[in-house]
Amino acid sequence: MRQETDNAKTLLFPTLLGAALLLAIAAIQHHFISHIPLLPRNFIIPATVGATAGFCIGLYHRRLSLREKTLQEAYDGLWRSAYYDQLTGLPNRSLLLDRLRQATAHARRQGETLGVLLLDIDRFKRINETLGHSLGDQLLSLLAKRIATCLRSSDTVARLGGDEFILLIPDIRHPDDMALVAGKILESVAEPLELEGHEVFCSCSIGIIMAPLDGDDDEVILKHADIAMYKAKDAGGNCYRFYSWYMNQQTVERLAMEANMQRGLERGDFFLHYQPQIDLRSGRVVGVEALLRWQTQEMGRISPNLFIPLAEETGFIIPLGEWVLKTACRQAVTWQLPDQPPIRVAVNLSIRQFRQKNLVAMVAETLAETGLNPHLLELELTESCFVERPDEAMAVLHELSAMGVKLSIDDFGTGYSSLAYLKLCPINHLKIAIHFVRDITTNPDDAAIAEAVIAMAHAMGICVIAEGIETPEQRMFLELKRCDLAQGFLFARPMPAESFSHLLSLSEVDRAQYLESINSPLDLP
Repeated sequence: MRQETDNAKTLLFPTLLGAALLLAIAAIQHHFISHIPLLPRNFIIPATVGATAGFCIGLYHRRLSLREKTLQEAYDGLWRSAYYDQLTGLPNRSLLLDRLRQATAHARRQGETLGVLLLDIDRFKRINETLGHSLGDQLLSLLAKRIATCLRSSDTVARLGGDEFILLIPDIRHPDDMALVAGKILESVAEPLELEGHEVFCSCSIGIIMAPLDGDDDEVILKHADIAMYKAKDAGGNCYRFYSWYMNQQTVERLAMEANMQRGLERGDFFLHYQPQIDLRSGRVVGVEALLRWQTQEMGRISPNLFIPLAEETGFIIPLGEWVLKTACRQAVTWQLPDQPPIRVAVNLSIRQFRQKNLVAMVAETLAETGLNPHLLELELTESCFVERPDEAMAVLHELSAMGVKLSIDDFGTGYSSLAYLKLCPINHLKIAIHFVRDITTNPDDAAIAEAVIAMAHAMGICVIAEGIETPEQRMFLELKRCDLAQGFLFARPMPAESFSHLLSLSEVDRAQYLESINSPLDLP
């Protein structure tokens, strides 16, 4: 009897323990059905706890099976949300980084090359603003499918974020293989898309690196791919660029230049030079164009062709441009002498400056602060200012014109030329681009274009300025075609304000000798 009791206790204890474990698991399941599971993705809670808990199976088996299925489905959904992009269904940044680390380690071990492409949709922001975010999302989803069709089953395409995609191409034999893939993607993306009645044309910029040669960890790889991609964008987009070490050096120099720009405005490193504009009929100086210059302590004299695009890209052009406008207007006031004809000052406006919301108010404030007559200020715009949001551009131009400010189209004929805006906009001057003036006496096409621009502008009551005149033959041609104004090295190089002030004080006879003495070829255009 005692032995049977001991045997019963021996059987009862593990049975109760098993039941307790089963109840605990059931409670855990109930908890994690509505909370984030802390279990591996492939974990399935067993339907039994052991032979000693067998009597409980019948009570809980059906309930546990339902909970197991629900738990597994919930976990699958959370896992997919964590590692896949909801819009495109592609791997997201988290899963991409994991695969990139594995692919890089594999390539390093096997002595292979991993190709990495960073792809960015050109001008996607404009598409989003024009068609709306909903159609923008549809566009990204369709492009993701197109990109995926250009790859092998062993390759990976992931959405890095926004309009950027990353492609991992393992076991690359030669860089030409990557060029073929990139070219195939460019062609596929360029095919027109139909979005709710809108035919949309897209392009992309691609940066390519070869790992581990160009980088052996995920941060460096993505950084270098990004540098190469922006080189493709700088080239106009719709192309690819391979990463090279000098690109990284250029990026470092760009960052240093950006930092120096911020300090340079505070330190007074920026200054203006002024290039005279000549009336071709009378030979008199009637105006100047204000040209920005930058002399740094660390980097010396920097070409405007380098720092102005960077200022435009970073947004620094807004405070810098405001400084230029105020400085030029303040200086122009000192050149208005009682016994001299009025001198007009022309100031360039970039696209970003033109689009700032407070442009008209800023110009009005500057004129009031400096005391310059609005008729003596000319704002030079490029044709690109009219491409996006033309109605808003027209409204701004009419407001500026109503103030009395003169308006000029710079480099006419090199951008998105349209006769419509010439008819609708209050334009006072057209500037024939230097590209046409340079070969005007040797190239019949350039001569025909210049002659046509002059005739058209005069028919519309618009004054014509030719820039970049360097030879007497160019001047003679333009005079014969009745061009109104001219500027260029033939007349005078850009000069400091003090030199131009002295020029104005001289007689007509003495000006030629003075200009010859100060026309140093070292000045940057």
